[in-house]
Amino acid sequence: MTGADDATRPGVTAEDATRPAVPGGDAGGIDVLTLGETMAAFRSAGPLRLGGAAGVSVAGAESTVAIGLARLGHRAGWIGVTGADEPGALVRRTLRAEAVDLRWARVTADAPTGLILFEPRVADLNRVTYYRAGSAGSRLAPADVTRAFDAVTPRVLHVTGITCALGPGPYAAVRAAVERAHGAGATVCLDVNHRSRLWSVAEAAEALRPLLSAVDVVVASPDELPVLTDADDPAAALRAAGVREVVVKLGGDGATSHHEGGTLHRPARRVPVVETIGAGDAFVAGWLSALLDGADVAGRLDRAVTTAAFAVATRGDWEGLPDRTELALLDHEPGTALR
Repeated sequence: MTGADDATRPGVTAEDATRPAVPGGDAGGIDVLTLGETMAAFRSAGPLRLGGAAGVSVAGAESTVAIGLARLGHRAGWIGVTGADEPGALVRRTLRAEAVDLRWARVTADAPTGLILFEPRVADLNRVTYYRAGSAGSRLAPADVTRAFDAVTPRVLHVTGITCALGPGPYAAVRAAVERAHGAGATVCLDVNHRSRLWSVAEAAEALRPLLSAVDVVVASPDELPVLTDADDPAAALRAAGVREVVVKLGGDGATSHHEGGTLHRPARRVPVVETIGAGDAFVAGWLSALLDGADVAGRLDRAVTTAAFAVATRGDWEGLPDRTELALLDHEPGTALR
């Protein structure tokens, strides 16, 4: 059973069919494919217990990356499951409006779309509460991946530890996607994105370490690297194990890439911090965008810290992400009026 907005959709919208091809791909191809759960997101103006106004949007690490890439002109596809409910319709409508390819997204009437609540508490600190147990997103399965990879081979597959933590089905789907992408010669990017409310470090390590033999790029914060290795020098150990590049996100201190040519660091772009939620996914979107454009290590880091800066300087997971024409905006002096 599908929602009313999906009942007659063969899988690709008229907009999808007429959008010009990105250089380097065919008209029906995909630059980056990702999979995971996208939820309806409620952002309150203050502590939830006090009541008051709340805004409604959508949130999901993988779909934020997909939106960021689509805004930068790349073909991004999202594989996921939403409920046959109004929150699910909101998720699908939002992603379609952002030009994310939903040919392999699925609707189920057997489970509800997950919810996430954001509450501002102190300054830019937010409390995040999930309502995703038994959600439609947890019904993601290897068959969803098979349908996509039987149709296209993406240039890049992007996966996160979040999807792996949602249950046996989503984890099996990630494994299937990694195996198919690696076998087809696509670049496989893994963002550890550890969520302690979903699983422990030991559980994450048991699930993610077996994927590393097929992973080309690892993205992680320093405290997430021990999920992947017990070595004293995690980046070096991962490189020695075959990972082509290890990108370490350092928040306000920028990011460092460990790669074949050595190590390169880029500082963060200096912007007023409004909200840090979604900055890591914005960083990944910028990094993958530059990779697809053929940029070198410096170019990849530069674009990544730039897109992350847009995220922290605006409210929402993905709403403030730039399009390609806006990437140079941060080169202007603060307070500049662009006329």
